[in-house]
Amino acid sequence: MNVLGIETSCDETAVAVVADGRRVLSNVVASQMAEHARYGGVVPEIASRRHVEQINVVLERALAEADLGFGDVDAVAVTNRPGLLGALLVGVTAAKALALALDVPLVGIHHIEAHLYANFLTHPEAAFPAAALVVSGGHTDLFHLKDHGDYVLLGRTRDDAAGEAFDKCARLMGLSYPGGPAIEEAARTGDPKAVALPRAWLEGTPFDFSFSGLKTAVRRRVQNENSPTVPDLAAAFQEAVVDVLVGKTLQAAKAVGAPRVFLAGGVAANGRLRERMQAACDQAGLPLFFPPPALCTDNGAMIAATGYFHLQAGRVDDLSLDTLPSEPLAARAPADAASFS
Repeated sequence: MNVLGIETSCDETAVAVVADGRRVLSNVVASQMAEHARYGGVVPEIASRRHVEQINVVLERALAEADLGFGDVDAVAVTNRPGLLGALLVGVTAAKALALALDVPLVGIHHIEAHLYANFLTHPEAAFPAAALVVSGGHTDLFHLKDHGDYVLLGRTRDDAAGEAFDKCARLMGLSYPGGPAIEEAARTGDPKAVALPRAWLEGTPFDFSFSGLKTAVRRRVQNENSPTVPDLAAAFQEAVVDVLVGKTLQAAKAVGAPRVFLAGGVAANGRLRERMQAACDQAGLPLFFPPPALCTDNGAMIAATGYFHLQAGRVDDLSLDTLPSEPLAARAPADAASFS
């Protein structure tokens, strides 16, 4: 089954074709990063307009690179939640038009769920159950993935997501947008032990995250007349974030008895996070799965892969499919949540 996936939730116009949920036939992404960099973040109105300009071009390229025609598309999957409302509307409108014209099934996909399924595209052995950390610009969530469509939310951020903290602290340090790659590059020559920064472990809710205190500590360091060098501060900040992400993920995997760990989302492209998470999982005897960097950031292949598994479960949407800018991934609270505190 060839599923065409469309992703326009933020500032990437992305279309891909994936066969049978695992094999990427094409994966085309038109990024607006350079255009938004001058503003230090994504401008929703600009993002929506660029999606309108790019969607047909990217769609044609994706089909050409897959060496397929419209008649070879068996289903259309599209991100319809969460994201920037105007941006989502462009992708959903295009997906509806395609599904109607081709008379093929349409399925709406949750963006965070799709990040999890990116692991299925490059790891044939990836399977459920698993403990999973999804860490991106807008989300930092820990899940127990029990089976396809059966997810237990273990914890999430109380304030800034990790990616937001990277962007905001990069701006404080005078580094470029997006902040994740800029801080990672600056940290390469810094000493993470040169600056003492806090870690929020949050007693009582051990799987929740908070990065606001860390962000405030970085601001105070920058404003201090004896402020550290940017490489040292970047290295210390990155290590503080990674310490918490890795520590809580391994704690969660142990608590739920997960036999493997998934890492996903844009911040999962961070080399230090991947290195530390791999070392911790190796020590715990747990297989770790994370996508290559190109599949960590927003892309259409993860949407198409997720769509395939939804279709296999018999889930199909109709042309009333709506866009939902802030809907969380449907997940149960753990029945024994009290035992984790």
